[in-house]
Amino acid sequence: MAGDFYASLPVIEDFARAVAADAYSPLPDDWKVGFADVKGSTAAVAAGRYKAVNMIGAGVVAAVSNALHRRPFPFVFGGDGASFAVSPQDAPQAEAALRAMATFAREDFDFELRIAMAQVGEIRAGGRDVRVARYGPSENIAYAMFAGGGLTWLDEVAKAGRFALEPAAPGARPDLSDLSCRWGVTPARHGLILSLIVAPRGDDPRFAPFLAELVRDALAVEDGGRPVTIDSLIGGAAGPAIALESSVFRAAGASGAAARAKAALIYGIAFLVKAFDLKLGDFDMKQYKRDLVANADFRKFDDGLRMTLDCSKDFADALEAKLGLAPFVEWGMARQEGAQITCYSPLSAGRAHLHFIDGAGGGYTMAAKALKGRRAGAIFAG
Repeated sequence: MAGDFYASLPVIEDFARAVAADAYSPLPDDWKVGFADVKGSTAAVAAGRYKAVNMIGAGVVAAVSNALHRRPFPFVFGGDGASFAVSPQDAPQAEAALRAMATFAREDFDFELRIAMAQVGEIRAGGRDVRVARYGPSENIAYAMFAGGGLTWLDEVAKAGRFALEPAAPGARPDLSDLSCRWGVTPARHGLILSLIVAPRGDDPRFAPFLAELVRDALAVEDGGRPVTIDSLIGGAAGPAIALESSVFRAAGASGAAARAKAALIYGIAFLVKAFDLKLGDFDMKQYKRDLVANADFRKFDDGLRMTLDCSKDFADALEAKLGLAPFVEWGMARQEGAQITCYSPLSAGRAHLHFIDGAGGGYTMAAKALKGRRAGAIFAG
């Protein structure tokens, strides 16, 4: 079946191998690519709403996954949004979830979520490709990696109004089951949390070897720059965590009071389970924490390298200097004191629960702002 295309791809366990150009397979022409991002996310982050921004970005993934009954499909979390691809058979359900997510973001969070979908063939007609690979950070999970420039192309044209989708009718809600945000900010252990985006400028052949060198440098950092460890995991503050999770229950149809009560009860139970590493039936918190760390999505490739690293100031300075000497790349970084986690943990997935990592000071959103500012400066200078 066409929908089995992605699930049949081999899982690459070595991240250095996963960013190599020949690791990717072209998506079929009739597949559709979806795009979503929070308009004005930079201002929202500056106002302290970074957890809400991440919740909406991860919510896009959860909404589409639940609409597809959790069948495997390629997606990538971008901090203030997400991109994904689905087979023709799954496209109507994915589109409906995306449109409901836009309505939910507006009515519950006062965010405008830009959404769009385009056929892979249309993207190729625009001069770009969509190729995909599967990277497995652990034996439990595989995340999609995208290459070919198609996601970037759709991002750019969608923001100009092409392929735009309208939000669903007022009151429409996506299925956000198993989306949560109960973990607190994990502090940097080696100096700072670095959120990094590095993308090619044009089709310069120097980019591929430069990218490989950057990845080798990052993998050489202690523990590969992993920003979340078992020892650094802490529970999130009750107020923000309950407020965000209440929105998930409101999306399921609960009243405001009932949603808050349910979120508060679950937060209290989860707090005790985390604090004392308890077991509840088949659920083992110690194992869950180990899997969370192993499954964490803190490095990826989606037409460019994205990483959230725990590293020293010296490493960040050296990396910034190296990037500054490479005119064939576009890049942006953000330095923060901690990282944050947004989780999608269906019980039916067993140990294959998803954990999206971003910097706790704006992360990828602020790195993207820096990249765009540097790009605008280069254009003005030119």
